[in-house]
Amino acid sequence: MKIINLLSFLLIFKFCTAVSAEENLEVLDIGDRRELFVDNYILEKLEGNATQTLHHPVPREIVFTSDKPWEGNGLNYVTVLKDGDNYKMYYRGGDYDRGVKSLHEQVYCLAISKDGIKWTRPKLGLVEFEGSKDNNIILTEKDPVLGYICHNFSPFLDTNPKASAEARYKAVGGGPLFPLVSADGVQWKKATEKPIITKGAFDSQNLAFWDSVRSEYRAYHREFRNGRDIMTETSDSFTSSWTKPVFLEYTPDRGGELYTNQIMPYERAPHIFIGFPTRYEDRGLTPSTRHLPQWKYRQKRSALSLREGTAVTEGLFMSSRDGLNFHVFQEAFIRPGLRTKDSWFYGDNYQNNGLVETKSSLSEDAPSELSMYLTEATLQNGKPAKLRRYSIRMDGFASISAPMKGGKIITKLLKFSGNKLSINYSSSARGGIRVGILNQEGKSISGYNLEDCPWIYGDSLDRIVEWNRSGEVTNKVSSITDQDIKLVFELKDADLFSFKFEK
Repeated sequence: MKIINLLSFLLIFKFCTAVSAEENLEVLDIGDRRELFVDNYILEKLEGNATQTLHHPVPREIVFTSDKPWEGNGLNYVTVLKDGDNYKMYYRGGDYDRGVKSLHEQVYCLAISKDGIKWTRPKLGLVEFEGSKDNNIILTEKDPVLGYICHNFSPFLDTNPKASAEARYKAVGGGPLFPLVSADGVQWKKATEKPIITKGAFDSQNLAFWDSVRSEYRAYHREFRNGRDIMTETSDSFTSSWTKPVFLEYTPDRGGELYTNQIMPYERAPHIFIGFPTRYEDRGLTPSTRHLPQWKYRQKRSALSLREGTAVTEGLFMSSRDGLNFHVFQEAFIRPGLRTKDSWFYGDNYQNNGLVETKSSLSEDAPSELSMYLTEATLQNGKPAKLRRYSIRMDGFASISAPMKGGKIITKLLKFSGNKLSINYSSSARGGIRVGILNQEGKSISGYNLEDCPWIYGDSLDRIVEWNRSGEVTNKVSSITDQDIKLVFELKDADLFSFKFEK
């Protein structure tokens, strides 16, 4: 009897454990959305030599030089957006002695472009500067009503379907943050007489946008927590009822002091927030400081403010699924670079707010790329500042990569909808990628074995995966849409940037 009771107990325990394990299996319902490898959200494990790799944008041409009398070396806090066929750039004009003493009032200006590369200054005739309105200024620090926002004006194109035509453009600026609206992005007015966000340190490019996935406005602004940090808040209405701001949380950690944040929903996968914060790094006066460009000028800058000669700024990359918890790559996304003058200074390498799609820099028949714009030669006495364009492939911020020795990635349990599986990848001529589909127990699903997938080699943003089945090649996956599955990718000298089930 004791043996029978023991066997019964063991059977019951095994059954309950199995049920409990099954109940605890998390299934990620990705539908037909695009998934990027910018965090660990979808990863179950990496095998062999597979690693998660941060990629870096390619420096391109200087696209803008702030050499007009109303501009100067204080070019910063730039926003670039696309409205229809036109690109618009909002940038701050100002001139400073050694980065501290203002030589003329701050202004905000508008430049326009048809391709995101060649920019022109429209003659707006709105604001007088030194006796003339023949300029592209939209806001001036001297304005008694809106002048307070000229240090950190940050506009966005509101994609909220309920937004009125008169408020198609919105912006935040000042400190505390006030809301502004515009019908055309040129002529602006206050949306309220009171600020909407009051808790924080606002001496930075603070920003807001419409989150179409969660149907709310979200804002990000600077504050101090063990150095420079970022807070966020949300609202159903742009002009009121903002939640109490809270600090962001970071994995594995913040990666240094963060000045600007440049957070936005990624257009090709709007459920994912991506951010390009400016890392502020001041290691003080060290032997290396003396070997950075323009040591004598650094000493002159430090005479007014020590950090103007010792601090350095560079770009980071981070991402989030909820807008609050961010996965931060600790390595620099954009380093200060191998320039012999006007570089490695505080104020350089500030990335603009906004990513825009532009034509390929490689050839006319190559797919479009993403462009971003970074400051150079900022706050150099007697010199204009510059903006350099950088480009990166679509979804190209991070990948799962493996050398020729090979490696694998296995995803967590997924539920999907769609007829085909598309991947964004790059490989060498000898390398490639194979894809298999597993069931809930981790066993290969018949017809979708890894070995049945012919090696995929080449370079594409949207390659459809195929399998050999009974002597025929097929790319259909619709027969298993009702199953919970895992994907396994085998890579050799290849990068996998994203995947998506196509309808």
